[in-house]
Amino acid sequence: GAPPPLPGHRAGSSKGQPTRPGSRVSRYPVCGSDGQTYGSGCQLRAASLRAQSRGEPAIGQRSKGACEQGPSIVTPPKDIWNVTGTQIYLSCEVTGIPTPVLTWNKIIRGQYGVQRMELLPGDRENLAIQTRGGPEKHEVTGWVLISPLSKEDAGEYECHASNAKGEATASAKIHVVETLHEIALTKDDGAEL
Repeated sequence: GAPPPLPGHRAGSSKGQPTRPGSRVSRYPVCGSDGQTYGSGCQLRAASLRAQSRGEPAIGQRSKGACEQGPSIVTPPKDIWNVTGTQIYLSCEVTGIPTPVLTWNKIIRGQYGVQRMELLPGDRENLAIQTRGGPEKHEVTGWVLISPLSKEDAGEYECHASNAKGEATASAKIHVVETLHEIALTKDDGAEL
């Protein structure tokens, strides 16, 4: 038989016809004409009725699935202080719909404040980039792994996320020091070893 009606919903269609046996109420997200994502068509219709009761225009369904949104940084990379010869990594977690593409750049600052980006990994043997989906839907996590760390690796690294709706960036600095004792003397709060 048919599943029981959801709380607050009548069994049957809006025309008063009984629900067909085996048919189900849709429970997938939908994108409203207001740009908001609703958990189901029922939630969108309820929001539309609330909007109309406030004298606002009705909300229609723009598309099935969640609304597209530009990338945002969930967890930015953190500054790192360490000594040469060690293994370090920066991580960055981003979200967006559609799922963003994540890349890493090293920011090269030249004379007069001019900067350029070096797309990583380039041809550097001690540097690797890893990316995986998750941990949540429409999220991506990426890492820059450096081993062994050298003086040339010091500098600013940028996590760059992009999709059809936009882009987002976050950056962190790698500080390479001679001894661990130097870190205690010069490190700012908020950095990690």
